[in-house]
Amino acid sequence: MAPTQRLSAHFTLAEMTHSATAARKGIANVITPEVERQLFLTADRMEGVRALLGDKPISVLSGYRSEAVNKAVGGSKTSAHRTGHAVDFICPSFGTPAQVARYLAVHLKSYDQIIEEFDQWVHIGFGPGARRQYLKARKLAGRTVYSGIG
Repeated sequence: MAPTQRLSAHFTLAEMTHSATAARKGIANVITPEVERQLFLTADRMEGVRALLGDKPISVLSGYRSEAVNKAVGGSKTSAHRTGHAVDFICPSFGTPAQVARYLAVHLKSYDQIIEEFDQWVHIGFGPGARRQYLKARKLAGRTVYSGIG
């Protein structure tokens, strides 16, 4: 599949696999056929997110991460990014990351996790579970601490 290939109406393979850290460090962020199939499903779910947010543009900050990329960014060993199930994004024309996360936590019917991360972006995970966890991530003494939200 070509990097410019559309996974859905508004999301391309290139944006769902881009990593500034990988580019800076020369790490390949190569997908497998299984991840490619999952990215189509994740992009479709992101179309639903976009629709809920009033069809406002979404900027993907991080989608799929290979094991090496995930390690380089300090991601969890069990990160849903490693399987193409998660996306970190912003939607400034809708609101702040906190506003976006709160809205989605109430209105999105099915998700595994929504995390307000560091007041900078929203992490959304689509599986394989459907825990409907709504969390905040903050740095405390150099460590990431997660807290549950209503």
